[in-house]
Amino acid sequence: MTAEALPETMRALCLTDYGGGPHALRLVRRPVPKPAPGQLLVRVKAAPIHPADQMFMRGQYGVKKPLPVVPGFEGSGTVVAAGSLAGRLLVGRRVGVSSAQSQDGTWAEYVVVPMSQCLPLLPGIDDEQGASLFVNPFSAWAMMELARQGKHRALVQSAAASTLGRMLLRLSLQAGIPLVNIVRRAEQEELLRGLGAEHVVNSSEPEFEERLRLRCHELGVTLGFDAVAGAMTGQLLQALPEGGTVVVYGALSGEESRVPVGELIFRRQKVEGFWLGTWLSQGFGKSQLRALVEVPLRMGKAFETPVRACFPLEAAEEALRLAGTDMTSGKVFFTPNA
Repeated sequence: MTAEALPETMRALCLTDYGGGPHALRLVRRPVPKPAPGQLLVRVKAAPIHPADQMFMRGQYGVKKPLPVVPGFEGSGTVVAAGSLAGRLLVGRRVGVSSAQSQDGTWAEYVVVPMSQCLPLLPGIDDEQGASLFVNPFSAWAMMELARQGKHRALVQSAAASTLGRMLLRLSLQAGIPLVNIVRRAEQEELLRGLGAEHVVNSSEPEFEERLRLRCHELGVTLGFDAVAGAMTGQLLQALPEGGTVVVYGALSGEESRVPVGELIFRRQKVEGFWLGTWLSQGFGKSQLRALVEVPLRMGKAFETPVRACFPLEAAEEALRLAGTDMTSGKVFFTPNA
């Protein structure tokens, strides 16, 4: 079922080697995929480059697909074909999509996605914001749900100036939950204070660990979110009052989490992991249903994604290089059909 005549082939970025970096990406022509029952074919307008995408390219992510494969965990575009009658209602609609774990991703002119991983976009949401609908907004929502369900009265987060960190800040302000924000540079501190952050600690300053510990104890912080790993995981554990929990959801440092064993044995501290794929795979419980309703309605507000630059598929090496530097400046996107 199609709303337009589709080409036989498309341009796509294919990963040929895990661990090969940007040089392992090849711009190739491939057949335009055909949607099976329960699937939609989307003409991609924008697709972000996330740290998770770069982990995937290194073979370090929770999903490893047979090579060659098109990367890209999410994107936005227009539905141009459907594999079943139910999907026909979405043909011609602008949507945000999350790619299937077993199929090609969004760094291509067209992508096939399950209907369950496709959400219509409101008219005021542009292509880049729509392309950022799933990974960061739903992760921020789910982590704040952990805070609410655990009745934590104060929180702390690393990488607070990142896109997801800013989303957590906005959600904490709306919920009235104090949040200690860890940054690395003075300009990041200024940025967060401009967004309303009251508690900001700079990890590059002297006595960082002591300042962090004092602030966490003053506020009674019992839950931390760590996107950095490496030494930061242990620093967060040591800063929390006894019985605290650190949830690790990223590894921006490129290192394994380092945790002082005494924190786990003698102070009853805990370290847990969070992966959006696991949270979504738990089915449509109360939290997931609320997220499906509220996240799309709050795009561009609580879940605004700063846009740094957009590149055609031909400029993949430059786009990936830029995406790996100064992520505070915003997201880098591919625009396959600009």
